[in-house]
Amino acid sequence: MAILTIVVSITAPALANFFHGRTLDSEARRLLALTRQGQSRAVSEGLPMDLWIDTAKSTFGLEAEPSYEAEDPKAVELTMDGDIQLQVINDNTLNSADPSSAATSSRTGSGTPLTSRHPNVPKIRFLPDGSISEISPRALVLTGRDGISISLRQSRNRLSYEIPPRTS
Repeated sequence: MAILTIVVSITAPALANFFHGRTLDSEARRLLALTRQGQSRAVSEGLPMDLWIDTAKSTFGLEAEPSYEAEDPKAVELTMDGDIQLQVINDNTLNSADPSSAATSSRTGSGTPLTSRHPNVPKIRFLPDGSISEISPRALVLTGRDGISISLRQSRNRLSYEIPPRTS
């Protein structure tokens, strides 16, 4: 019994770090999958899609740009694990919260203005041709409580996001 207690006390911290790393990897892959879903929906439905990121609330989601319908029935909202911090890296000159550079409002057929449910947060905007809008962040960095980070970056051709390989 004493040997078992010693073995468990030695391996428990290592296993805890392993599971925290798996959570970080899982969140990064879930965010990457949502970018692919947004791009696919933009092309198939012919509407711009916004993947919004609310770092203050640790939430992110996907919704169609407000157009002729007041709400997107396929909108998705996800909550990030509490131990993970998300940072948006935007090195372009346009601001995604600026209404003149991002479509934060549109009009219905009756002329009533519609606004995005998430107007003042960073967004990755997928256009109907499958491209990524210029206002979209260049990278997203997820950091676990142990300081390990995983980034999602625009690919070199700027047509998708990817998780670059880790360097040792």
